[in-house]
Amino acid sequence: MNSYMQKKETVNRKWYVIDAEGQVLGRVAAKAAHILRGKHKATYTPHIDCGDYIIIVNAEKAVLTGNKLEDKMYYNHSMYPGGLRVRSAKVMKEQYPVEMVERAVKGMLPHNRLGRQMYKKLFVYAGSEHPHMAQQPEVMEIK
Repeated sequence: MNSYMQKKETVNRKWYVIDAEGQVLGRVAAKAAHILRGKHKATYTPHIDCGDYIIIVNAEKAVLTGNKLEDKMYYNHSMYPGGLRVRSAKVMKEQYPVEMVERAVKGMLPHNRLGRQMYKKLFVYAGSEHPHMAQQPEVMEIK
């Protein structure tokens, strides 16, 4: 019995919209990463970027459970001495909601060339409007 291996030339990509309003951030990110990788397709091939495009709207209205708003920290380092910058999840949600959602999804993708290629198919917007209506995206529900 032979396994089917998809070729990158034969990949059919669709566009999906996920509304993050009132949804838990981790569940939104997990669903988005699943679709970006292409694991929802029967033709999934691990070494090929066979995933679809994802648009996440209302990133500023995503919810964090428990005490994560105060306890969770986001770290950046400029690679210079004393260049560590630390932000709480509350600050990230108020000032940088798009980056918070992007980081959550990026952390669930492979950490290699293929993951960076998949990450380019993610579009996150703080509000409910997005400029991708020409692609006719389908609305995806998160349960």
